[in-house]
Amino acid sequence: MKVILSILIVLGFSACGYKPSSKFSRDVMGDKISTSIVISAQNPENTVIIKDAVDEAIIEVFHASLYSRESSDTHLTLSISNLSSTPIVYDNNGFVVGYRMNVSLNITRLHSGVSNSYSVAGTYDFTVAPNAVVTDQERFDAIRFGAAKAIRSFVAKVSAEGARASKKE
Repeated sequence: MKVILSILIVLGFSACGYKPSSKFSRDVMGDKISTSIVISAQNPENTVIIKDAVDEAIIEVFHASLYSRESSDTHLTLSISNLSSTPIVYDNNGFVVGYRMNVSLNITRLHSGVSNSYSVAGTYDFTVAPNAVVTDQERFDAIRFGAAKAIRSFVAKVSAEGARASKKE
């Protein structure tokens, strides 16, 4: 019974022309991607965290490999446009116990001599103990997770471009 159900599901997806979004994004980006980041004078340590998050997301989401700029199909240049944390949850005594980290990035994609710019944002909510100071580690983790969400937003935009391009063909 399970075998028949599995076969029907596979046939259903293949019959309707289903393609995962990573296929569309790979069509737009290529298999070889390089990244660089513009170092922020206000947040140099956060810039490194965002670069690492971007590289991880490219490997996970695009299923692509990182290459040097000279041998890549696509080059991404990233810069931090906004980085802020906002209190969102208070306890009964008025102390902040929850924050939202907002990470906004500008991404420029250079592929085959054509440059496209994207503005993406990601958020991450995290909690702290009442009347406690946010530690550097909590802040770095929030930035990393917020940047990963921003990159996923970028992937969605690139996948949509790929889907539109494939419909024109």
